[in-house]
Amino acid sequence: MEITRHGVKQETSGKAPMIGHQLPDFRVKAADGSAVTPADLAGKLTLISVVPDINTRVCSLSTKKFNVNADNFTDINFVTISTNPASEQQSWCAAEGVQKMQLLSDVDKSFGQAMGLYVAENNTDARSVWIINADGKIVYRELVLEQTEEPDYSSALAYLEGHQK
Repeated sequence: MEITRHGVKQETSGKAPMIGHQLPDFRVKAADGSAVTPADLAGKLTLISVVPDINTRVCSLSTKKFNVNADNFTDINFVTISTNPASEQQSWCAAEGVQKMQLLSDVDKSFGQAMGLYVAENNTDARSVWIINADGKIVYRELVLEQTEEPDYSSALAYLEGHQK
């Protein structure tokens, strides 16, 4: 898939899955070093915000924005995935006061490769937002084609509002 970063074309590792498809198999790391797989996210709606680098302005803004909005929802997982190491993500969360979003590290590129989002040129995953239902199917997706732009928060949050229990 073709994306841009500051207007410069880049290619991801493949084609992103479509709405209605099962979330592909992957392994990411939680803050405590444990592995998280799609099975760990099953059972309730999950919003996955994919950011290229948690230490950049837009990635930081989007993670904080979803973190603040997580208060408005019950029984929904809010997750941010980036290729930053878990230790870097923990430091960022402590500095920014982010406690509701679970940050998961795709340092091994398992998620990015499985989702077709990995950008080898800069060792990041492409910015995107996914909502997965309790059965592990993709029910919402937004692929942000210009990586310096923020996602459409209101559309993702509206989807959650309309589908929470």
